[in-house]
Amino acid sequence: MAQKKKTDPIADLWNKLPPYLRNRYFLALVAFSFFMVFIDRHDIATQFRLHSTVERLEDDLQRYDDLIDEAEAEKLDMEANRETFAREGYFMQKDDEDVFIIVEEGEEER
Repeated sequence: MAQKKKTDPIADLWNKLPPYLRNRYFLALVAFSFFMVFIDRHDIATQFRLHSTVERLEDDLQRYDDLIDEAEAEKLDMEANRETFAREGYFMQKDDEDVFIIVEEGEEER
């Protein structure tokens, strides 16, 4: 009787792969790439979150710059019209004049 030769199915599968896929340098490159893309501290998901955070912070910076510009314009206007601001905002008056405050119905007093 002839004995059947036992073959290892994993070795057969390994030998069916093209030679470049069996190369240890190629396998090391694939393992390194997988590690860098999915497992490393600076993986793709982390980079995406950081990019989103940077964009949000840049938007906030632009919004705050606009608010600062508006506040500076208001400050310049207030300094130029100091008397008008004091009279209308705080009901101030000169010594020789009387101020009458008229409040319409539905308006609250300041």
